[in-house]
Amino acid sequence: MDPSHIRNFSIVAHIDHGKSTLADRLLEVTGTVESRKFSSQSQVLDGMDLEQEKGVTIKASAVRMQWVAADGETYEFNLIDTPGHVDFGYEVSRALAACEGAVLVVDATQGIEAQTLANLYLALENDLEVVPVINKIDLNTADVERVSHEIADLLGVSLDSIIPVSAKEGTNVAAVLQAIVDHVPPPKVADPEGPLQALIFDSHYDSYKGVIAYVRLYGGRVEHTTELLMMATKARTTPVEVGMFTPAMQSTEQLIAGEVGYIATGLKSVREARVGDTVTEFRRPVAHPLAGYQPAKPMVFASLFPAEAEDYNNLRDALDKLQLNDASLTFEPETSQALQFGFRCGFLGLFHMEIVQERLEREYDQDLVVTAPSVAYQVLLTNGKELEIHRPADLPDPSTIAEVREPWMRVQVITPTDYIGVIMEIFRRKRANFLLTETLDQRRVLLTFETPLAEMVIDLHDRIKSSTRGYASMDYVFEAYRKDDLVRVDVLVNGEPVDALAIIVHREKAYEKGTNLIRKMKEAIPRQLFEVPIQAVVGGKIISRVNVKAVRKDVLSKCYGGDITRKRKLLERQKEGKKRMKQFGSVMIPQEAFLAMLRLDED
Repeated sequence: MDPSHIRNFSIVAHIDHGKSTLADRLLEVTGTVESRKFSSQSQVLDGMDLEQEKGVTIKASAVRMQWVAADGETYEFNLIDTPGHVDFGYEVSRALAACEGAVLVVDATQGIEAQTLANLYLALENDLEVVPVINKIDLNTADVERVSHEIADLLGVSLDSIIPVSAKEGTNVAAVLQAIVDHVPPPKVADPEGPLQALIFDSHYDSYKGVIAYVRLYGGRVEHTTELLMMATKARTTPVEVGMFTPAMQSTEQLIAGEVGYIATGLKSVREARVGDTVTEFRRPVAHPLAGYQPAKPMVFASLFPAEAEDYNNLRDALDKLQLNDASLTFEPETSQALQFGFRCGFLGLFHMEIVQERLEREYDQDLVVTAPSVAYQVLLTNGKELEIHRPADLPDPSTIAEVREPWMRVQVITPTDYIGVIMEIFRRKRANFLLTETLDQRRVLLTFETPLAEMVIDLHDRIKSSTRGYASMDYVFEAYRKDDLVRVDVLVNGEPVDALAIIVHREKAYEKGTNLIRKMKEAIPRQLFEVPIQAVVGGKIISRVNVKAVRKDVLSKCYGGDITRKRKLLERQKEGKKRMKQFGSVMIPQEAFLAMLRLDED
């Protein structure tokens, strides 16, 4: 295909604004997928069960379409679908880097929301041509005129350039394709006969073909006989096959500059062909990789333990297999005094953690104990050495610490004006700094805050949604690490520290959080035959304590009266027995106790 007739574009939108449904209609209008397939499966590009259930694109995908435009010429469209959640912002940025245009989809009933702005800014940073589209115009609650003016003011475009569509009904979808032909520029192509230069914007693992790298070619060409080099990882390979997505993988003889397709590399690990890396020829490599490569950085950490200790090897195998299709998942072995052997896992965010946990339980039949999520802290020691810790139990002795830094995020919330006070109160309790308010229209404002990630990671999004009846939307980006007065709160159960229950909090909140935690623990830990003390400790000092009362056997039931000394003798014997039992007894901590850490702020 002549590069002047190629259009590479992506669809960006806030969650549930109809991005995947519009992609379905484009596939149907261009005849790429038969209509009968849509009756059996909606959202064809979302193939995972979790994607269908949650209505969110988790794994990016690509598809090639052909369509005859108004000028009678046949054009090739390469749609690079993007994940639909803020946790996967890095994948979105890599996908947009492989495009020249972006279709911005806005819900006619909701208007512009936080992630709409975030994805729009990503598209503009990549210098993409934006095609604005209003979706769901068929709904009774649609306010096309108001949303059109919002988009026109945001982009500085005329109202006529905004395309109203109903992706569900298929209304006006052909106009979107024509707008892509008219406004999205063809790919800029280096020398087609020069050295290969291709961007990996996604990848997955195939048992027979190894790592399948999704690529956009900027220069040269690739065939299945071309010896390749991954510039960041230095991995060398000769591909098993090359091809395109229709949306199923279909092999071709070659891919040329300007096209989007896949390379079945034969590599055995996704780490060797990471998202954002540049693929070139081993014998004549390009001088410099494509700009913007950086490894995905985990922001949230949690420990996964098998419910039964003998399932440790099964969990390790399951994580190995899952990582083959999710390079952003990191894990390393970990040992806990309470939970024995498990793995410390790094995730892009809380939603990513939820997806990984559900996939392990569903696809690999794992029964898991999951600790509360935490974030990465930077610790500067008094000897000048700097550490990065991923779990509270690893925080060094306070006497050796010069300062502790925690990650802060810049958070943007779009909310109706009626809920400004509610949002402000939520963020005040999260140690946030308020930055500014921007008025979007008569009914909605954009609030910007700086917030510690540790305060966000468990329940901030849920609190915002529930407090505003679902009308507010949130987006966030990492800003910087900042030092603060942070301490570790340890939990002692029956005098023994439980490392998996330790938390790092601000010193001002240590007593409140520690007290709440041990109260939740008291509800979760079952009563034993002896009294179990639960204590919250900061730096060796006990700040709070509760007791789980013992299950008491009535040893006096066989006494029908008689001398009090006989009763006292039985009670003293019982007391001595409980002392010995407490000395040697151990307390089993159920999963509910660890889940209690997720509900610390409910009171």
